[in-house]
Amino acid sequence: MNPYIEILRPGNAIMGAIVVVLVAIIDKTFSLPILLATLAVFFETSAGNVINDYFDYQIDLINKPERPIPSGRISLTNGRNYGYLMFLLGTICGFLISFLTGNWIPFIIVLIADVILYLYAYKLKSTPLIGNLAVGFMTGFGFVFAGFSINNPDIIFTSIFLGFFAFVMTTARELVKDIEDMEGDKAEGAKTLPILYGEKITAILAFILIIIDCALCPMLYYFNIFGLYYLIIIAVAVLLFIYSAILIIKNQDRQTAAKVSKYLKMGMLIAFVSFIFGSF
Repeated sequence: MNPYIEILRPGNAIMGAIVVVLVAIIDKTFSLPILLATLAVFFETSAGNVINDYFDYQIDLINKPERPIPSGRISLTNGRNYGYLMFLLGTICGFLISFLTGNWIPFIIVLIADVILYLYAYKLKSTPLIGNLAVGFMTGFGFVFAGFSINNPDIIFTSIFLGFFAFVMTTARELVKDIEDMEGDKAEGAKTLPILYGEKITAILAFILIIIDCALCPMLYYFNIFGLYYLIIIAVAVLLFIYSAILIIKNQDRQTAAKVSKYLKMGMLIAFVSFIFGSF
């Protein structure tokens, strides 16, 4: 794969952009602002991934040596400038959305995202729990951004609810990833939650967050946000979430953490599918 595509982590960026499409499907609408919002989330997510790799160069030499920057396929300077380009493209999309709709909240959200994503890569990532919360917040922020980009008051409440769901589960997954990346983080002197307080406490916190999200899932059906199809499909995601929670609470070695991180991501994808079918 071309390193300039690989460094974007396109799967991750597309997953972020799909959030806008999901909210649009739920609202049963499509417009130019929605297309621009999809692109904005893709560019912003890509920017966060690139600038994170730039600042994490030393850590990735240990944890992820095959990535474009530590492997030498992209220089540090080019990686930094490429990240800035992605930020610029995302910000332009946010401006155009607000210009077209007359609602300046989407543009403000993109500007806030620029700051948080940069600060996360520069400093917050190595700050215990705050870094995890920042990633979770940005994931949930995508749903809220989509709701305001559509500019329909009825969909904003739904997007906030879905955003909270994504925030909680993403935060849990980030905690699990910190357990997985402990070796490299220790070598770099990072102060993540498992390094400071141990893998067990971090696993317990991740477990609690996963269970909270599982408990929230039926509420989307109870409040008539989604229909019966949602309830059937989300049950699969909930089972996967619970299984992941049990795995990480029982064992916190690197291999288990990597497996749980993968399962949580799969569960979130299934949850996204349930949102689509539940809106019909």
